Amino acid sequence: MRARIDLRARTAHAALHTAGHLVEAVGRMQGWEMVAGNHFPGQARIEFQAPRTDPRLTDPEGREEVTAALRVAVAAAVADDLPVFARCLADGRRVVHLDELHSAPCGGTHVRSLGDLAEVVLPTLKVKKGRIRVSYTATHAPYSASHAPYAAPHVSGTPTHRSH
Repeated sequence: MRARIDLRARTAHAALHTAGHLVEAVGRMQGWEMVAGNHFPGQARIEFQAPRTDPRLTDPEGREEVTAALRVAVAAAVADDLPVFARCLADGRRVVHLDELHSAPCGGTHVRSLGDLAEVVLPTLKVKKGRIRVSYTATHAPYSASHAPYAAPHVSGTPTHRSH
């Protein structure tokens, strides 16, 4: 069996997925709890529930104010180029970390560091039926040969066979 990884698609998904963790992290800084997420291109969003009523979310100016705060926090984390890494727990669960900022169980694909994110855009958040929806887009920063997003795996010329 042979598999081929589409590097452009993988880096695009890694950027969206990692940006989703970052949006979750900055939403938690507001005191919100994540209740849903979607990292698909064109649909990417994190949905939160606020544990208490936030008067800023009741009018358009307040929602823009909160969105601006989220944008500033996201931009700061990207500018700090925080490392992104995974660790496996004793029970086998994989936990992804955005340095000390955030951690969550996750089996997805991620960028190496937040500095690999480019064009992280958060339109003004929406509130519907008590849920706070933060949509976003993100791309992977251009890379050079000296800073490729993924190391090419070593592939031998002889296929590996497993006994079942």
